[in-house]
Amino acid sequence: MTITTCVFDAYGTLFDVAAAARVVADEPGREKLAEVWPQVAADWRSKQLEYSWLRAVSGAYVPFWEVTKDGLDWAMERAGLDDLELRERLLALYWELPAYKEVPFMLAHLKAAGKNCAILSNGNKDMLDGAVDSAGVGLYLDALLSVDKVGIFKPAAKVYDLVGEEFGCAPEEVLFVSSNGWDAAHAAAYGFQTVWVNRMGLPMDRLPGKPAHVLSDLSTIPELV
Repeated sequence: MTITTCVFDAYGTLFDVAAAARVVADEPGREKLAEVWPQVAADWRSKQLEYSWLRAVSGAYVPFWEVTKDGLDWAMERAGLDDLELRERLLALYWELPAYKEVPFMLAHLKAAGKNCAILSNGNKDMLDGAVDSAGVGLYLDALLSVDKVGIFKPAAKVYDLVGEEFGCAPEEVLFVSSNGWDAAHAAAYGFQTVWVNRMGLPMDRLPGKPAHVLSDLSTIPELV
């Protein structure tokens, strides 16, 4: 079936989640962070995802911004960074994450081809609005779909249902793109055509669904539709 709708995960897929720690580490007076920022960025992201899964399983939903703050607090404590001003600076930059360099060109090509384009994210709506506005890609997106509407995080099927509800399309008409292997796998099991953007060259997750395509970045997405 023809792909009519291209849906993207946000954080780590369109937007560079390591950018906040990387940028702040280069600021004057941030020598301690500069020594550990890759670990802080990795731990922050890892705990952010881990907490979202645990909250989904336990039914203890909170907006993703709360999970994001909790993940950063864990990462900073592990790194021995007890600095409230640094915490606030890192959180502020999370609202201004840059898009990966290929994103505007890729989205523009999809829109020129007449495809619906959307984000489907754990992020709450105001977080997504901030990231999209900061990256300047809003003109290419038809919808920002947030798990806030259903009160549970990915990979719950209710989250993937949001795409069909928004666009009136069948799952097989959707190309779903994520940098998270587990997200691409569950979306494939749901019925989407899926792409795993494996920027880090990781092994395939051992899960029931398998992505139809594995790419190192987003630049060739228009060739798939």
